[in-house]
Amino acid sequence: MSDEVVNYYENYREEDRITTNHARRIEFLTTIHKFDELLKGNLEILDCAAGTGAYAFYLADKGHNVTATDITPRHIKIINEQLKDKSYSMETKVLDATDMGCFEDGRFDVVLNMEPFYHLTDDMSRNKCLSESIRVLKKGGYLITAYIPRLYLNQMIVMSDDKYLDEKLLCQIRDTGILLHDDPKCFWTDTYYSSYDEMQRLYKDNGMECIDHFAQDGLAPLFHNRVDQWSDEQFETWLKYHLSVCSEKSSINMSNHVIIVGRKS
Repeated sequence: MSDEVVNYYENYREEDRITTNHARRIEFLTTIHKFDELLKGNLEILDCAAGTGAYAFYLADKGHNVTATDITPRHIKIINEQLKDKSYSMETKVLDATDMGCFEDGRFDVVLNMEPFYHLTDDMSRNKCLSESIRVLKKGGYLITAYIPRLYLNQMIVMSDDKYLDEKLLCQIRDTGILLHDDPKCFWTDTYYSSYDEMQRLYKDNGMECIDHFAQDGLAPLFHNRVDQWSDEQFETWLKYHLSVCSEKSSINMSNHVIIVGRKS
């Protein structure tokens, strides 16, 4: 992962990302709903890009044994500070998800690859990240990878600012999925955007049986201002509807954040 990505997250409040508004909460609530359905018992879980620990702490509070790593030192510092108020311990490390040599083969029941994949802009790095995640996973274990679809991205950037209605930029993302920090119209940092079909194929080619594929937040980020005006009852109505359609392919390709879940054969 590039230094630009690390520098970005050192100066970004990742701890606020999924809590600052209703639209972002949908991502978290959908994901933990799926986790509760899938992850039973007391499991060994690696969160290999834990951010500031939103999912790591949720799963640890549920009784799982969680190891939390991240390439951004600030994130691990925040996790360690929060652990002071917890009754359990959690192994934490500053770690690049493309090299997890500190962990033995087949150590974990579950690997959460919730962020690094879409910040790896070359095939070699993405393949290393995926192969390392699979290596440290037990047979029959679950690999849970998050990604951002290209179709969603182009609509989002055009809606956010007319300056991104640029043929070169739109075609670049459509055809390559790559956006680099030094691109003239870069609106984020080094990123890679994928698709439903690509992720399904990637899992299959690496011996993973796909058992779920779902939109974390769906369309909500596109009309987030409206979502944030809803009452609690209205929000719950939309969340219930979203959960009922989040595994449909049309919902997946139009979502901001997507997760694919595979079982290691």
